[in-house]
Amino acid sequence: MPMKMRNALGKTRLLLAITAVAASFTATAYAAAPGITGQASAPTFNLTAQAAYITQPDGQAIYSWGYGCDPSSAAPKFLPAAISNAQCSAMQIPGPTLIVTEGDQVTINLANGLPRPAGNTSMLFPGFQVTASNGVSGLLAQEAAPGGSVSYTFIATNPGTHSYYSGTQGDLQIEMGLYGALIVLPKSTDAAISSCTGLGQGPAHYQPEADFRLASAAYNHAKTCYDREYLFQFSEMDPNIHSQVLEQVSDANRIAACAASAGACPQLTVTTEPYHPAYFMINGRSMPDDMDPNYALEYPHQPYNGNPHMHPGEQVLLRIIGQGRWQHPFHEHANHVRILGRDGNLILSSTDANSLAGPALFTTTTTPGQAIDGIFYYTGRGLNWDMYGHNPTSSDGQAKVPCVADANGYYTSDPKAINYYEWCQDHNKPLQVAPFGDVASGGPATLPDVNILTNGAWFGGSPYLGADATVRASGPTGVTPPSGTIANSPNQEAGFAFMWHSHNEREITTNNAFPGGMMMMMLVDSREYVIDESN
Repeated sequence: MPMKMRNALGKTRLLLAITAVAASFTATAYAAAPGITGQASAPTFNLTAQAAYITQPDGQAIYSWGYGCDPSSAAPKFLPAAISNAQCSAMQIPGPTLIVTEGDQVTINLANGLPRPAGNTSMLFPGFQVTASNGVSGLLAQEAAPGGSVSYTFIATNPGTHSYYSGTQGDLQIEMGLYGALIVLPKSTDAAISSCTGLGQGPAHYQPEADFRLASAAYNHAKTCYDREYLFQFSEMDPNIHSQVLEQVSDANRIAACAASAGACPQLTVTTEPYHPAYFMINGRSMPDDMDPNYALEYPHQPYNGNPHMHPGEQVLLRIIGQGRWQHPFHEHANHVRILGRDGNLILSSTDANSLAGPALFTTTTTPGQAIDGIFYYTGRGLNWDMYGHNPTSSDGQAKVPCVADANGYYTSDPKAINYYEWCQDHNKPLQVAPFGDVASGGPATLPDVNILTNGAWFGGSPYLGADATVRASGPTGVTPPSGTIANSPNQEAGFAFMWHSHNEREITTNNAFPGGMMMMMLVDSREYVIDESN
């Protein structure tokens, strides 16, 4: 399939997708940190490196290389178990997320299925002591020759999120898509960790949900417990490099020379500088494709999405990896991200081993090849109104729930309460209890600064959270400001939507067209709304 731009189709698809997202971003979300795992304490992964085309929202199909599951081997085991329709093709970008447990002896068998003119390929696992067998010697790693294979073995010593990528001609092969993530789950006997069920799990939750976590904690530390998790891999692509590679691996003379050669083929002569990326991706997809489900059939080689969804107060683990060659300053609206560790190294206080010492970051700037783990949460603090729509005059008992502040100002007494972790200073301060508002002047309450909560085309449909929240607060005839931007009717489920995006403005475009690139929406829903991440 030749690489080409389908302008009319691409523009129409992008506009339709953006319109659909703007109208339905409070619908069921699909996320988590899906991947594959091995069996017992010695997991083995049979992978292959192959070529295929990946798609972009502008309609372009881009020739790429990627790691995948060897089709000649048995199907792997998928995690989280609650996710349905899981699959692992022979080529995907990013490569399969490998999920193991601390202390496991991990073996990766890599078969080189790339076109023979592409030459050798390999895998690097930074931070681990790797032993390689078979294959041929390379500059940074043992390599698999065209049609050959190589095996890597190491002990998964460090819990946390890690990257893996090609150790052969990195400026070309990583650009082409040969990278992925390795997640090492902690193996701890600490009762504080094993009993960490998370706010969204277990019998204490207002509305029990399926558990999509890979573990109860990110590290062997009780203060790294979390409620749900997401993996984001940031990368970029220069289509000029990909078109050069396609031209050369398809060249009849080069193919003939390879066939006639008993040894190596003539090396590809691809110019990788100057570097001009036009596509900026989260988990191999650009916005709005990254908000479609995991394992969606329309992305056979881009199985993972980027679509965070949470309840107020939940501790959300963000696993973030910088792939490619550029730094990407990614901003998570609504709160800073508290960093737990980098490359599997938990950041602790130098004077108190029980205290975490990672910084709170406004943007999680990713360094190429580096992985970071961080905690994000949202409580509604600072809005200056009761976002749950608790109308003190309502006969609805649910609207009269209490809010007794703990030492930090949050309601943490009853984990089963719908307003668990509510900021109590705003309790019983509805935005509108009547069409004319509830402030002394008789008008509607003043909305917060746009840096705290933004209305407009991405407005979540209601200033309140949860099913019937607007009706509970203002009655069936109440007015929900601002008019003309309501995506959901007042008697349906509604949440808040916050844009998460790169702070490099060029990176929120797709081939220089906005919106696109490294951008997605984070959705916050009331706790009576069940978040289903099973696809």
